[in-house]
Amino acid sequence: MIFSGLRLALRELWANKLRTFLTCLGMIIGVGAVIALLTIGAGVSSSINREFESIGQNLIWVWAGGEQQRGADRAASRFTWRELDIVRRTVPGIIAVAPSVGDGASVKFGNLDAQTTIIGTTPDYFDIRLWTLASGRRFSQAESDAGRMACVMGKTLKDKLFGGSDPVGQRVRIDGVACEVVGLLAPKGSGLTGNDEDDRIILPLHAYQRRFTGDEYINTLQLMAASKADVARVIEGARATLRQLRGIPEGKPDDFTIEDVTSFGQEANSVLGYVTLFVGAVAFISLIVGGIGIMNIMLVSVTERTREIGIRLAIGAQERDVLAQFLIEAMTLAVLGGLVGIFVGLGIAYAVTGALGWAFLPSAPLILGATAFSAVIGIGFGFFPARRAARLNPIEALRFE
Repeated sequence: MIFSGLRLALRELWANKLRTFLTCLGMIIGVGAVIALLTIGAGVSSSINREFESIGQNLIWVWAGGEQQRGADRAASRFTWRELDIVRRTVPGIIAVAPSVGDGASVKFGNLDAQTTIIGTTPDYFDIRLWTLASGRRFSQAESDAGRMACVMGKTLKDKLFGGSDPVGQRVRIDGVACEVVGLLAPKGSGLTGNDEDDRIILPLHAYQRRFTGDEYINTLQLMAASKADVARVIEGARATLRQLRGIPEGKPDDFTIEDVTSFGQEANSVLGYVTLFVGAVAFISLIVGGIGIMNIMLVSVTERTREIGIRLAIGAQERDVLAQFLIEAMTLAVLGGLVGIFVGLGIAYAVTGALGWAFLPSAPLILGATAFSAVIGIGFGFFPARRAARLNPIEALRFE
């Protein structure tokens, strides 16, 4: 019975191809929009998570200055080497700490000059931030302690100054100070804020402080927790230790800001989820409109085929047979529209994610769910016309002109 009804439905739909297409259009737009939005959202979420994971391993940032501090107050709250050492030794769950100070600088090689970001830090920075080397080496702990001018360069800066040549072993001048290039960083590309992560040069913090700042203060601490499970414990331990070292009374705000990379990713995904939900709800309206279109065309179909229905009922067809026939026809309309919408949505998602460099992550459960939901829309909105057809009086139907 089902296959017979499906065959009749397809024959009827094929006989009215243009009307069938226009009826399916609402479902195509609705399902296509939902599939495209959710697939693009999954790709964006995956790309965001990948970006945050590339920033550092179980990374926790501690910045000098609280959220309410500005200007001189923020500068006055910078960290000291003593605070760094105590945090590293006493806070449970920490396996590495990297201090850092950064600023813009001019780097010169021969007659070429480039503006870049200069970062002063320690060797642990490379492990915490997951930096690998394309060539050469990173500066050693001994070089860091001695304040030797040994620097590691990013690919963008290398391209500006050296082109296709290897800079390892060459000497550059940073704001007029000579520095030997001992390593070249493997490229990372753009960061979360759109800045070029490869446009930088990294050198020992002691050398940076001695040559450029003339003091021993630190702007940022980057902490590496032993595992993701230890991140919250490290945050609380570091906060308590720094408050005690700085003599901050209870009830007073911190004069530093502490955040972990995971929280940034969760916040970004949360915002993305709300946006996707809102736009998806708007797209859902198209599905309802598509369902109304199916109901409308099925009512027209019932009117056009009244005599046919009367003949079927007169020769012995049951009400349930007529009901099933029109339900199958309505469901077929909706499912056909849904299937075309799925291909359209996946095509749009593939084009958008490919153009923007995001991951293309089609979801089998989403596709199956869209197909099933299309069938439900067809049955739901096709039930009233089908019931109206099934309850026609055979004699009156046969008299219908």
